Amino acid sequence: MARNIKSAKPGRGRGRNGSAMIEFCLLLPWYIFLFVGAFDFGFYAYSLIATANAARVTAGYCASSSTACDTAPKQATVCASFVVSQLSGMPNVGSSVTTCTASPVTLSVSYPAAASCPDGNTCASVSVVYVTPQLIPIPGLLPGQLTITKAVTMRLMS
Repeated sequence: MARNIKSAKPGRGRGRNGSAMIEFCLLLPWYIFLFVGAFDFGFYAYSLIATANAARVTAGYCASSSTACDTAPKQATVCASFVVSQLSGMPNVGSSVTTCTASPVTLSVSYPAAASCPDGNTCASVSVVYVTPQLIPIPGLLPGQLTITKAVTMRLMS
């Protein structure tokens, strides 16, 4: 007597050929969008941290030697040595940016009166503006550029 052994219960598996492929194809764009979003967010977070570090380092230098940052040509020198070195890993800065007088990196240094400083002492105020590029362009969903502005105020060392 021969038995007819079936590998699956009747009715299961019929009509479901390729359903996993269809589900994968429907979810793939969402996975790609999630990956791109996480990648861009990480880049923007890194840009934010690098800009804050550039402002802090430059303010520390200007606070320790106020005569090195008091005019525009001297500010360009400070920027080239500190701000650009902090932002050199960014795609639109690299080694091509040497001054901070125009986009993507601008620097402004001021020495406000002691009365306008937070603790009443003489201070140096540094502002760094960095315009990021968009790493992976998604028209209509993500802005093309993000402008990051970081300002740091430090008491002058005497």
